[in-house]
Amino acid sequence: MNDKVVFNDRYELERRVGRGGMAEVWLAHDLLLTRPVAVKVLFPQFAADPAFVARFRREAQAAANLNHPNIVGVYDWGNEGGTYYIVMEYVENRTLSEIIKAEHGIDTRRATMVAADVAAALGFAHRNGVVHRDVKPGNVLIAPKGAVKVADFGIARAITAGTEDNLTQTGSVMGTATYFSPEQAQGLPVDPRSDLYSLGVVMYEMVTGRPPFTGDSPVSIAYKHVQETPTPVRELNPQVPPGFAAIIAKLLQKDPADRYATAEELRTDLRRFRQGEPVAAGAVAPVTAATTMARGAQIDTRPPVPARPIQQLPPPQPPRNPYPVEQGSGRRTGWFVALLLGLLLVLAGLLVVFAKTLGIGEDPVKVAVPQLTQLTITQAETEAKAKGFIPESTAEQNDAPKDVVIRQIPDPGVQLEKGSTIKLVYSSGPQTVHLDDLAVACTDGEAARTLLQAAGFRSVAVVSEPSDACKDGQVVRQDPAAGDYPADRAVTLYVRSGPVATTTTKPKTTTTTTTEPSGDTTTTTSTTTTTTTTTTTLPEDDG
Repeated sequence: MNDKVVFNDRYELERRVGRGGMAEVWLAHDLLLTRPVAVKVLFPQFAADPAFVARFRREAQAAANLNHPNIVGVYDWGNEGGTYYIVMEYVENRTLSEIIKAEHGIDTRRATMVAADVAAALGFAHRNGVVHRDVKPGNVLIAPKGAVKVADFGIARAITAGTEDNLTQTGSVMGTATYFSPEQAQGLPVDPRSDLYSLGVVMYEMVTGRPPFTGDSPVSIAYKHVQETPTPVRELNPQVPPGFAAIIAKLLQKDPADRYATAEELRTDLRRFRQGEPVAAGAVAPVTAATTMARGAQIDTRPPVPARPIQQLPPPQPPRNPYPVEQGSGRRTGWFVALLLGLLLVLAGLLVVFAKTLGIGEDPVKVAVPQLTQLTITQAETEAKAKGFIPESTAEQNDAPKDVVIRQIPDPGVQLEKGSTIKLVYSSGPQTVHLDDLAVACTDGEAARTLLQAAGFRSVAVVSEPSDACKDGQVVRQDPAAGDYPADRAVTLYVRSGPVATTTTKPKTTTTTTTEPSGDTTTTTSTTTTTTTTTTTLPEDDG
């Protein structure tokens, strides 16, 4: 007898794999698509609170729209047994928190790669109007082959949400105190830079083995985020390169305006660090008088030493030369000085010519940045190099055709010196979504539509037709067939509306009688013709 809990007659819960502040996560088996999934189940005490339910539903809707290689995908959501659940992609992984605890921190090279992938996920979410608000090592999943995915947008909300949709009361805070930004700790409005601060805390912990602030309670930790300066990374781990320490220091600035403006800026600086180039974060901020006093520095309070009176000195006498000058030595010295000056003039002339050849000392030549969007990445790089610029290319999933440049930094027309870098972002192609053969399993039509829309297909139509396969309302065929398709590919599901109708008319008999005289005998012959008409209704051609 199977005692396992099954949600929606489809998701069979197998074992609990995690627990959070408002929900627990189960490994489950999708009985329809025969694949493992993760099911997050809201605690029953929260399911009775309309505000928590609204937040939980908002999580599903926000996360379902974030299709990115570094973000855990959301497939479905619903309610069962008086509570609510979300069905997510299951990733064979360890959390970054588990890795840090087991290894007491990780090396800078590995930390840089993890931070860049997390920044990519956050940047995608930010561009789609979502702030994570709970970036921490427990929400960063590391697959065995090194793939990084960010999970649990559970307390994320749309940046552009209206006042009537604001689920956070003024002055309240959400998130995990150890990774709070100062503005979160004070209950102030947050924006993408708050996520970058939290990522800075994660990076600090990755290379030092401990977060920058700890305390006996969440309140004490939150206070430190607002008021205290963390111990510099290199004091805890001298092996951390100055460039990486500078990036962390910039992320942990109290004022959001002093941090990176976007996750893309952070990724660019991490790329510079990996390539051995100077980072834009610059040197770690110097210790100010305020921070010096905060660290208990001693201030010299001794009284000044009184000045001595100025003594009157006799007028200076011309110095006596103990070495008398021989006759004729002044003439030889003059010739030597003249020769030396001549050589210096010749050398100066040669230096001027050499400097002009190299362009040293002249005003740098500036060139207008060309229009590079709408070109292929190969064409754009060739054009940029022809103008004297250095192209730096990055791929991004987009609905534009594959390899077409969709964005450039800086904009066309900006005057730059030759040799400057131009960032080119090109499309890696539209998002592709896998389509299963839903007719094989006789999937319920409306359930299939919801499933495909959750997977990413934008246009899913359900059409009824008679069929002898499956049951009424179940998918009997589909267009297109199973495979991988762009998200904008239209999908049509044909569901059974009843069996194929067959109508047979009753036999029609025609009798013909012929009488032939045969002497005194009359012979009658009868001929019977039977006609059967069969009408069969066939499915309409899907062409």
